[in-house]
Amino acid sequence: MAIIRINARGGTLELHGNPAAPDRHILRAGAEGGPAVIMIHGFKYLPGHRNHCPHRHILSLDPELLPWRSPSWPRQLGFGLGRADEGLAIAFGWAARGTPWEAHRRAAEAGRALAKVIAKLHQQDPRRPVHIIAHSMGTEPALEALHHLPAGAVNRIISMSGASYCGRAAEALKTPAGQAAEFINVISRENDPFDVVFEALVRPGSPGDRAISHGLDAANAVTLQLDCVETLDHIARLGVAVGLPDRRICHWSSYMRPGALRFYNELLRNPASLPLPVLRRGLPPEPGRRWSRLF
Repeated sequence: MAIIRINARGGTLELHGNPAAPDRHILRAGAEGGPAVIMIHGFKYLPGHRNHCPHRHILSLDPELLPWRSPSWPRQLGFGLGRADEGLAIAFGWAARGTPWEAHRRAAEAGRALAKVIAKLHQQDPRRPVHIIAHSMGTEPALEALHHLPAGAVNRIISMSGASYCGRAAEALKTPAGQAAEFINVISRENDPFDVVFEALVRPGSPGDRAISHGLDAANAVTLQLDCVETLDHIARLGVAVGLPDRRICHWSSYMRPGALRFYNELLRNPASLPLPVLRRGLPPEPGRRWSRLF
């Protein structure tokens, strides 16, 4: 098992706590077996910040109580257990503090840096699965990276309450890398107020575009609404129980909900057992309408 902590500084990369370029570390750690899973935090985090460093919180094997309690993404995703096939965990940090529009601009720069990490892994072993899991505005670097990578460089992307636009996602999924990837769009009506703020403060690429919480229309994408009882029943039939929603408003339920990260672990480590057609089967024909959780 290996965990590498990498930060994007603009469009360049550095090891967390070390200004050295991470290329050698990526290649050395990437030689181990198992998939590579890249974890990307969302808005408000900043590597090295006293109270908002993702490497001390959600991206740590042993998260500290800042800014709130959180499960460990890497541990819940199968890392730190001592298994030979755990693979490589990459904790990817970027400057996500400031105003939403400033963070959104920096997310694109971080995406170009992220593409360099993925390219190194793909060049080393094109057969090795490379997956991405991201929360909130962390979906933006994942989508941007697809524009700078060859087909097959990324296998699966799990977007948890992604702060991105449908048009942006559609364009990324039309790229060679995007067409070969699978995009799992995890949404919840608990996140509606945050989506409204995102749409109000971050200008879309084209007028009238809406956040991906409204669902995506792409052959290689599926939308899972985690506050929908029918969807949760379907996931349970697939073998993983995810807890029922207990709040009307929550931006973090897509990974804080009991069983959610364990479900994502299955999606990333056993994609052949949970292909997109199986995930679609049993889902409602379309997501619930915005504000349906509040009213």
